[in-house]
Amino acid sequence: MRKQFLAILLCISSIGFSQSVNDYKAVIIPLKYEFTSGDNEYRLATISKYNLNNAGFEAFYDNESVTAEYNDRCSLLYFDIVKERSFLTTKVHITLKDCYGKVIFESESGVSKEKAYELAYPDALNEAFASVNALHYKYKEEEINKVVEQPVVSNKKEASDMVQVPKNTMRKADIGALKQTVVLYAQPIVNGFQLVNSVPQVVMKVFKTSSPTCLIALKEATQGVLISKDSQWFFEYYQNDKLISEKIEVKF
Repeated sequence: MRKQFLAILLCISSIGFSQSVNDYKAVIIPLKYEFTSGDNEYRLATISKYNLNNAGFEAFYDNESVTAEYNDRCSLLYFDIVKERSFLTTKVHITLKDCYGKVIFESESGVSKEKAYELAYPDALNEAFASVNALHYKYKEEEINKVVEQPVVSNKKEASDMVQVPKNTMRKADIGALKQTVVLYAQPIVNGFQLVNSVPQVVMKVFKTSSPTCLIALKEATQGVLISKDSQWFFEYYQNDKLISEKIEVKF
């Protein structure tokens, strides 16, 4: 039951946020927000930059000059503080958006019971940053899953020593070891697809959800999700409470 819940949670996350904050180089912070009347009022911009830097982000104010490395605006995230309606408290949350205005991340709400705004807004903002810190941000310059390089054969003797296993006699374990280079082909089944290799052998079964980019996945005894990110498919599941993401080549 717990694995099924985690799989559904993964699916919900992927529907809302197909991109990760780790895909972006830096964050741009505005000096003024919708609910403020001046630049850096209540020190919100200063506090935001401090917290973002502490969370591992490279952060710049929107009036700050940046190097050529950050000239591509779509490689950056755009920070905002949203004030929520609240009775007798000050309540805010943080959003990080891409260059098209799509929300990539939204924090939990931070709440303060302080009466003075100069105390309440910083207090609530710092509380909202707990969600940002929990992201453990690290800029991802390369794909998480890399194709395993084949060993280099230095001479003819080494080449002759390498045993060639016929495709139709490969064991199940052998096929699993090559999972990063094997192409799987989708065959329709009730409510989803079975993914087969060239043997053919059923490697995985996937079942449709409300999103075409997220499928419930079952691979032997492992339950997870098959999600599409940047036109590529990833099998994601939890192993010992750690999220594992495997790139899968699928032909639908």
